[in-house]
Amino acid sequence: MKLHVKKNDEVIILAGEDKGKKGRVIDVDRAKGRVFVEGMNLNSKHTKPNANNPQGGIVKTPGSIHASNVALLSDGKATRIGRKEEKGKTVRFSKKTGKNID
Repeated sequence: MKLHVKKNDEVIILAGEDKGKKGRVIDVDRAKGRVFVEGMNLNSKHTKPNANNPQGGIVKTPGSIHASNVALLSDGKATRIGRKEEKGKTVRFSKKTGKNID
Protein backbone atom coordinates (compact mmCIF):
# COMPACT_ATOMS: atom_id res chain seq x y z
CA MET A 1 0.00 0.00 0.00
CA LYS A 2 1.40 3.38 -0.98
CA LEU A 3 1.22 6.12 1.61
CA HIS A 4 1.56 9.88 1.31
CA VAL A 5 4.31 9.99 3.96
CA LYS A 6 7.74 8.39 4.12
CA LYS A 7 10.40 7.95 6.77
CA ASN A 8 12.03 11.28 7.83
CA ASP A 9 9.11 13.41 6.53
CA GLU A 10 7.93 16.31 8.71
CA VAL A 11 4.24 15.88 9.56
CA ILE A 12 1.51 17.50 11.63
CA ILE A 13 -0.95 15.43 13.67
CA LEU A 14 -4.58 16.04 12.59
CA ALA A 15 -6.48 14.05 15.22
CA GLY A 16 -6.10 12.56 18.67
CA GLU A 17 -4.37 13.57 21.88
CA ASP A 18 -1.38 15.11 20.06
CA LYS A 19 -3.50 17.11 17.57
CA GLY A 20 -1.66 20.13 16.17
CA LYS A 21 1.83 18.94 17.13
CA LYS A 22 4.59 18.59 14.55
CA GLY A 23 7.13 15.80 14.37
CA ARG A 24 9.32 13.61 12.17
CA VAL A 25 8.23 10.18 10.90
CA ILE A 26 10.60 7.54 12.32
CA ASP A 27 8.96 4.43 10.86
CA VAL A 28 6.16 3.46 8.46
CA ASP A 29 4.07 0.27 8.57
CA ARG A 30 2.73 0.03 5.02
CA ALA A 31 0.78 -3.19 5.63
CA LYS A 32 -1.32 -1.62 8.40
CA GLY A 33 -1.28 1.94 7.02
CA ARG A 34 0.25 3.36 10.21
CA VAL A 35 3.18 5.66 10.98
CA PHE A 36 5.36 6.24 14.04
CA VAL A 37 6.08 9.91 14.78
CA GLU A 38 8.96 10.96 17.03
CA GLY A 39 7.71 11.93 20.50
CA MET A 40 4.00 11.45 19.70
CA ASN A 41 1.47 8.93 21.03
CA LEU A 42 3.88 7.70 23.71
CA ASN A 43 3.18 4.38 25.43
CA SER A 44 4.54 3.64 28.92
CA LYS A 45 5.93 0.20 29.62
CA HIS A 46 6.95 -0.87 33.11
CA THR A 47 10.14 -2.94 32.99
CA LYS A 48 11.72 -5.19 35.58
CA PRO A 49 15.41 -4.80 36.36
CA ASN A 50 17.55 -6.88 34.01
CA ALA A 51 21.12 -7.04 32.71
CA ASN A 52 20.59 -4.27 30.14
CA ASN A 53 18.62 -2.04 32.51
CA PRO A 54 19.67 -2.82 36.11
CA GLN A 55 17.47 -0.05 37.55
CA GLY A 56 14.24 -1.08 35.79
CA GLY A 57 11.50 1.55 35.62
CA ILE A 58 9.15 3.05 33.05
CA VAL A 59 10.18 3.17 29.40
CA LYS A 60 8.28 5.43 26.98
CA THR A 61 8.04 4.30 23.36
CA PRO A 62 6.19 5.92 20.46
CA GLY A 63 2.99 4.19 19.37
CA SER A 64 1.62 4.14 15.85
CA ILE A 65 -0.81 6.66 14.38
CA HIS A 66 -3.05 5.92 11.41
CA ALA A 67 -1.68 7.54 8.25
CA SER A 68 -4.96 9.38 7.65
CA ASN A 69 -4.43 11.31 10.89
CA VAL A 70 -1.17 12.94 9.77
CA ALA A 71 -0.53 15.53 7.06
CA LEU A 72 2.75 16.25 5.34
CA LEU A 73 4.31 19.65 6.00
CA SER A 74 5.55 21.78 3.13
CA ASP A 75 6.94 25.24 3.97
CA GLY A 76 5.55 24.84 7.50
CA LYS A 77 1.96 24.22 6.41
CA ALA A 78 -0.07 21.03 5.96
CA THR A 79 -0.45 19.94 2.35
CA ARG A 80 -1.83 17.12 0.27
CA ILE A 81 0.52 15.44 -2.17
CA GLY A 82 0.36 14.45 -5.80
CA ARG A 83 2.60 12.23 -7.88
CA LYS A 84 4.03 12.94 -11.31
CA GLU A 85 6.76 11.53 -13.53
CA GLU A 86 9.95 13.48 -14.13
CA LYS A 87 12.80 11.97 -16.14
CA GLY A 88 11.32 8.48 -15.80
CA LYS A 89 10.97 8.65 -12.00
CA THR A 90 7.86 9.25 -9.93
CA VAL A 91 8.20 12.26 -7.62
CA ARG A 92 5.88 13.65 -4.97
CA PHE A 93 4.81 17.27 -5.14
CA SER A 94 2.90 19.59 -2.83
CA LYS A 95 -0.58 20.40 -4.10
CA LYS A 96 -0.55 23.66 -2.10
CA THR A 97 2.74 25.08 -3.40
CA GLY A 98 3.44 22.91 -6.45
CA LYS A 99 7.03 22.27 -5.28
CA ASN A 100 8.61 18.83 -5.46
CA ILE A 101 9.06 17.00 -2.15
CA ASP A 102 12.36 15.20 -1.61
